[in-house]
Amino acid sequence: QVQLVESGGGLVQAGGSLRLSCAASGRAFSDYYMGWFRQVLGKEREFVARMRWIGGNIYYADSVKGRFTISRDNANTTMYLQMNSLKPEDTAVYYCAARSGSWSSWLGMDYWGKGTLVTVSS
Repeated sequence: QVQLVESGGGLVQAGGSLRLSCAASGRAFSDYYMGWFRQVLGKEREFVARMRWIGGNIYYADSVKGRFTISRDNANTTMYLQMNSLKPEDTAVYYCAARSGSWSSWLGMDYWGKGTLVTVSS
């Protein structure tokens, strides 16, 4: 059974940093795309960043480019999202997601974590 488990969310002041983790288990992800989305209550889920699990094909939303970095530790099957220079508008629940073969919008993802809340105070 595939599981994606996020951790690392919390409360931080504007300008601060957080690192989110996504522990992946239940299958081999070598042919998967992995990524992060975020959602504010009442709004549609928004793409943040993605990469191929084997590496490469990294892409960021314009709103986080230059501040966030996606990476993965293959040995521990964990994906990370390093978030620097955080802004109040980054406040959201952050979700880890995976899709086999090719990337998609949030509607087409195969697996989701339950999310971790990030709150950035001004």
